[in-house]
Amino acid sequence: MSDRARLLALLLERSFRTGDFVLASGARSSYYIDCRTTTTHAEGQALVGRLGLALLAGAGLRPSSVGGLTMGADPVSYAIAHASWLAGEPVHSFSVRKQPKEHGTGKRVEGCFAPGDRVVVVEDVITSGKSALQACDAVEAEGGTVLGVLALVDREAGGCEAVEARGYPVHVLFRVGELLEAAA
Repeated sequence: MSDRARLLALLLERSFRTGDFVLASGARSSYYIDCRTTTTHAEGQALVGRLGLALLAGAGLRPSSVGGLTMGADPVSYAIAHASWLAGEPVHSFSVRKQPKEHGTGKRVEGCFAPGDRVVVVEDVITSGKSALQACDAVEAEGGTVLGVLALVDREAGGCEAVEARGYPVHVLFRVGELLEAAA
C-alpha cells in the first residue's frame, strides 16, 4: 500500500466522523475531521512527514521552516521537520501562538524562525482559511516571507480560495471529497 493510501486509511479510521457537528466557524456539518488523532499517532506522523515533504518538493518550495497556528498545525510541522532531517535536507518547524505571550519575549512565532526566513504555513484542516491567514499575518509581522500554505485536508468550504485570494498558493494532501468517497 502506498504512503498516501495508508494515510487516507488512517484518517478514515482515526479522524473522520459522521453525525451532527458544530464547527469552529459556527456552521453545522454532517461530518467532522479531527486530524490530531492521526497526526499525533506514530505511524500517522511518519506518513504526514514524508508526504508533506514530498508535496513541498513537488511544488518547488524550499522553505527554511514550516509551521502554523497552534495546535492543529504543530504535529504536521514537526512531522515534516523530522522527515526532512531523515532525508538530509533540514526544514525546521515553528508554532504560531493565537495570542502573544504577556511575558518573556512576547513573540507570537516560536521555535525555529527568524526575521527574513522563507516559510510555508501548515494546517491540519483548512475550512474558512482564517487560521492559515492568521498564521501568515503573524509570520509577516515578525519579518518572515510566506511562500505558500500546505494543508493536510481541504474541507472544500472556500478556505483555499480565501487564502489564494490573499496571494498565497495552497497545496493540499487530501480533499474532503476523497474522504467522503472512501468512507461511503
